[in-house]
Amino acid sequence: MELLNHLGLGFEAAFTLNNLLYCLIGVTLGTLVGVLPGLGPVATIAMLLPITYGLSPAAALIMLAGIYYGAQYGGSTTAILVNLPGESSSVVTCLDGHAMARQGRAGAALAIAAIGSFVAGSLAILLLAAAATPLAAFALKFGPAEYFSLMLLGLVAAIVLAQGDLLKALAMTILGLLLGLVGSDVNSGVERFTFGLPQLSDGISFVVISMGLFGIAEIIANLEREQAGSSQVAPVGRLLPSRDDYRRSWKPILRGTGLGALLGILPGGGAMLGAFAAYLVEKRLAKDPSRFGQGAIEGVAAPESANNAGAQTSFIPMLVMGLPSNAVMALMAGAMMIHGIVPGPQVIDERPELFWGLVVSMWIGNLLLLVLNLPLVGIWVRLLRVPYRLLYPAILLFCCIGVYSLNNSLFDVVLSMAFGLLGYLFIKLRCEPAPLLLGYILGPLLEENLRRAMLLSRGDATVFFTRPLSLTLLVIAALLVLLLLSPRLRATRKVAFSED
Repeated sequence: MELLNHLGLGFEAAFTLNNLLYCLIGVTLGTLVGVLPGLGPVATIAMLLPITYGLSPAAALIMLAGIYYGAQYGGSTTAILVNLPGESSSVVTCLDGHAMARQGRAGAALAIAAIGSFVAGSLAILLLAAAATPLAAFALKFGPAEYFSLMLLGLVAAIVLAQGDLLKALAMTILGLLLGLVGSDVNSGVERFTFGLPQLSDGISFVVISMGLFGIAEIIANLEREQAGSSQVAPVGRLLPSRDDYRRSWKPILRGTGLGALLGILPGGGAMLGAFAAYLVEKRLAKDPSRFGQGAIEGVAAPESANNAGAQTSFIPMLVMGLPSNAVMALMAGAMMIHGIVPGPQVIDERPELFWGLVVSMWIGNLLLLVLNLPLVGIWVRLLRVPYRLLYPAILLFCCIGVYSLNNSLFDVVLSMAFGLLGYLFIKLRCEPAPLLLGYILGPLLEENLRRAMLLSRGDATVFFTRPLSLTLLVIAALLVLLLLSPRLRATRKVAFSED
């Protein structure tokens, strides 16, 4: 009954004209960036952060969330029609989706992808709504020691589950922690790592870092890559799947939803990991595994359901525990902080209309995406013909205007460009920037809770080990580190995050 009351509050908050408009804008932009290869939700959200200053917190979060899960929908369109995933989590959809397109069944593949995404998103949202209140009540029992251990566990898990080399992920996390230290110390007021520059006395702006690393760096990198031409686009054909398609798809959709929802909570590439895991499970369960890669509908239904379920459940640790699970959630946490809201369990009690309005808007957004991705698929296909030489300069100009508008500071624009070049260097060195952003977000919180715990315990560092919950979290973090020594785990991790 309590859950129904909460959802009623959410519907009341979400069903305002303003919030519905921004929900539509968010999912439309998300579909757009999912369809256009090279533009991802991370870069798009980073570029749109300056706009959120002028919006209400609810409208800002609803729009940014719509971009994230909307991109999961849109990514399947190019994966199926062009064999070029718009999103990393849609990589595995190319295998059977494009094979179906070559057989003249692109419409059926697109329809099953959209239906599976809607079902998975809806079920994952129900899980988010059901788990939020008990998890928040549990999280309210956390003290500074527990929060320090939780943040440490989050950083360790982000390193373990990050794409690419582990040593590089560790280095990026440490760099993020160091960037979070720039500015004035909260307790003493002493400036740290500012190099005498007064512009850095308040620290490096979250928008400057995120827009540089994910927006400008992606633009530079994408200018090097060959883009798909219109001649490669497969005809859509008949959209309605056959009865046999539905019969083969409903179990993979449910299994993919369960796997994606579970793995989406984990730090790192939860949505992508869920898509790969769902595909492998379906291939293992199939009576004829040789069908996979040749146009098996299960190879579209399962991964598309998994990546959308993972996109929804990745909000759970950020909204309920204040722990971002990936780069997009770190940007969402940054957007909340811009509006003076600290992510964590207190949000549900102090701002229930914001929390439950966001949850309900996600279901509305999934419904809107079902409409956007099936009848309007022809429009999204035409967008693939937009010359990228015209698209990227316009995006770069928008980035510069957005950064300058924050403080009317040319220094911020120059700093953002510097981070853009640094981000491009990271791409060339195959360093995943997401751990850096997680380190930047969690670093100050880690330091703050460490200091609080030490003050309350009068300098006794054993407080982290004498409190049962804190000790449990530290033991889990230590076990994750020990697991990395297992050659089998490292080999499995390498295969899971391979996009080739």
